[in-house]
Amino acid sequence: MATTILPPFQSGPTCWYGPDMTTQKNEWLSILSQDEIDELEAAAAPLVAKEVNIGTIQQADFPLPGLGAKLQTLQRELIQGRGFALLRGLPVEKYTEREAMTIFFGLGAHLGNARSQNAKGHVLGHVTNLGLDSKDPNVRIYQTKERQTFHTDSTDVVGLLCLQPAKKGGLSLLVSADTVFNEMRKRRPDLLELLLQPIATDRRGEVPEGMLPYLLIPVFSYYKNRITPFYQRQYIESAQRFREAPRLTPRHFDALDLFDELCTDPELHLTMMLEKGDMQFVYNHAMLHDRTGFEDWAELEKRRHLLRLWLSVPGDRPLPEEFATRFGSVEIGNRGGIVVPGTRFCVPWARELRS
Repeated sequence: MATTILPPFQSGPTCWYGPDMTTQKNEWLSILSQDEIDELEAAAAPLVAKEVNIGTIQQADFPLPGLGAKLQTLQRELIQGRGFALLRGLPVEKYTEREAMTIFFGLGAHLGNARSQNAKGHVLGHVTNLGLDSKDPNVRIYQTKERQTFHTDSTDVVGLLCLQPAKKGGLSLLVSADTVFNEMRKRRPDLLELLLQPIATDRRGEVPEGMLPYLLIPVFSYYKNRITPFYQRQYIESAQRFREAPRLTPRHFDALDLFDELCTDPELHLTMMLEKGDMQFVYNHAMLHDRTGFEDWAELEKRRHLLRLWLSVPGDRPLPEEFATRFGSVEIGNRGGIVVPGTRFCVPWARELRS
């Protein structure tokens, strides 16, 4: 029997362990200065006054002569460095919803191009508990208060702005895909081999025209000498509801269990609590992220609420062609997001989701 040649062990700045990142917090956490906050507010003010459609804001519409250079460095750190960053100190408590959304979308335009996050075309999303249940195959987990488990999003970079943390829980967890790959290669190369082959992942009812209701993308893709993850365990398992989807074998479950075990190992992942006004950016092609379950406040206005951006980043790494089945295209700077028949790009208000 021929022996499969596995990709080599990965190296570089994306190969980190959680405890090391905890001690290096000053390298990935940046506190916004008052001058930077003033600049963000000044850029947003005329757009807010004119009630400009937030989803149409481009980088040129949101001048950041000082902060812009810092964001270019952050962008490089995301796609070439450790794969995540946190900006702290935006005084969201003094902003209206429109002001907060305009600032976050405008800042994001300096990092990449906004993509649709769901079939409804939300280019700026709300991550909040809508009282839904992930057992419903058409519900996505960010709409619940359940633990998400480690996963990737269908975009280059995901950005979050915390408007209101939960009463209890809702911790953010990050893990390096290269580190998980290396650990699996060291411990169980036989199981790793299975995760380098296509596995069915449920689209959860968001099916582009002419596409299958599930995806066929490996958990680990090796392309152009880089490992790129694509993963959501619940959606892998729910894809088995489709009779034509390739079957998961007991060895597949062993491989997925080991993958999850490594991601949830505190020796591998980093845990942080997003504070009000924190902006977190995570590179999906090198990181997996998770959110613990949480307890919400009874008052509607105090419930956990984050704004979310999905960004396609110019100058990013190439992706294998099979990613086009989820990303729509693998064109750098113009890929990612979810578009189905009838999708219209828009920016919803929180009240529209909760009503």
